[in-house]
Amino acid sequence: MMKQILAASLASSLVLASPAAHAANVEIQASGPVVELNIEESVELEPDMATISAGVTTEAPSATEALRANSREMRRVIEEIKAQGVEEKDIQTSGINLNARYDYDRTNQRQVFRGYQVSNRVSVKLREIERVGEVLDALVEAGATDLSGPHFTVEDDAAALEQARTRAMERGKQRAMAYANMAGFDDIKLLEINETLMGSGPVPMKRSLAEDSIQVSAAPVQPGMVSSGVSITVKYEMVSADPGHGS
Repeated sequence: MMKQILAASLASSLVLASPAAHAANVEIQASGPVVELNIEESVELEPDMATISAGVTTEAPSATEALRANSREMRRVIEEIKAQGVEEKDIQTSGINLNARYDYDRTNQRQVFRGYQVSNRVSVKLREIERVGEVLDALVEAGATDLSGPHFTVEDDAAALEQARTRAMERGKQRAMAYANMAGFDDIKLLEINETLMGSGPVPMKRSLAEDSIQVSAAPVQPGMVSSGVSITVKYEMVSADPGHGS
């Protein structure tokens, strides 16, 4: 079962305005004062998936040679990814780039053509996150010259988002009712809800590896926790059982 830690923050603003001035800003016309609340609720979860990016960069005098050499090296990397138990659907090419390389000749003050550089990268989803370090090292062994990631996520955070929504709405209603009571009103009426999804995770690590500096050792990886949540804005009208209240 995923461990869950609930975190919440709430910012509120109380708007007391004439009905005519405020009615244009809400979806349902208000005849009384309106309170607007901005609420954030998040649920921290243990990640169950990691995404890494692995690539190969090659150089050669001609574009054709550079591309062919890169393709050979990249096939080795992809074969190793599959050998690590990753399914085809979890491997996706994220970019292939071909660029001419130039050096600047300071003596003659001109650009000197040096050849072509090709880079190819794939994005890989790992569902056994405890093996991230092991897989990274295997990819280096297979010829990967640069890696990025891991980016940890939760594959299905629907339940966590629903929990965050429920808590956010409960807090919003309680806070709006408290403001209404402090202002001398008996009840509140919901006018508007707006939601924005939130998500965060550990900062990805990045590694660049030169051919002559590749050393095989298990890369230490700490998945930590990731969060899923919502930020909602709710508007409530303050109402009173006494029709003449506030007049």
